Amino acid sequence: MKKTDSQLQHDVIAELEWEPSVDHAVIGVAVNDGVVTLSGFVKSYPEKMAAEKATRRVAGVKAIAEEIKVRFASDPKTADHEIAKRILDMFAWNVSIPEQQIKVKVEHGWVTLTGTVDWFYQSNEARKAAGRVTGVIGVSNLLEVKKLPAAFDIKDRITAAFKRQADLDAGSVTVVTDGGTVKLGGRVKAWNERGIAERAAWAAPGVTRVEDNIVVAF
Repeated sequence: MKKTDSQLQHDVIAELEWEPSVDHAVIGVAVNDGVVTLSGFVKSYPEKMAAEKATRRVAGVKAIAEEIKVRFASDPKTADHEIAKRILDMFAWNVSIPEQQIKVKVEHGWVTLTGTVDWFYQSNEARKAAGRVTGVIGVSNLLEVKKLPAAFDIKDRITAAFKRQADLDAGSVTVVTDGGTVKLGGRVKAWNERGIAERAAWAAPGVTRVEDNIVVAF
């Protein structure tokens, strides 16, 4: 009876697990019409040959596509699965990042982040953390911010920020929200007041974009 590809994959994985000279956890097995593709990284050439030999022992294997690479302990750990693991570890260590809400995909060094977070700064922190990992060549940040910002909440934050900065007057700043976008308007007396208002807007939950149209009237 001919084995299906899924049965053959299961048998090859089991044989690799059975082979003591092979670290099966780092070897990927894919099967297409009886052709087995082995991928991943091993610590030595003999281990690579042992994995191939173990695969050939399995009944039903028509051919082997050998894509296993030998990488020594001193080499940088830049395989996609290693990059993903280090990103997840960084997320777990950073209290600003809700790692349970974020999915990480790594393909040829390019990282894609998906999921939903409550605050913009969490999305920004996740993007920056992923970009710091060795081997990452780019980050697509597709994280969505769940909550929609409220104009009164942003106005309160701006007022509070101005009060912390030598009692500046936030009364002339206008706030309009459109989905996750915040539009700031009005007039202030100095450039630093404009920056304070913009930072306060970004600090509000649900903000994904800030349009700063505040005019500085000297």
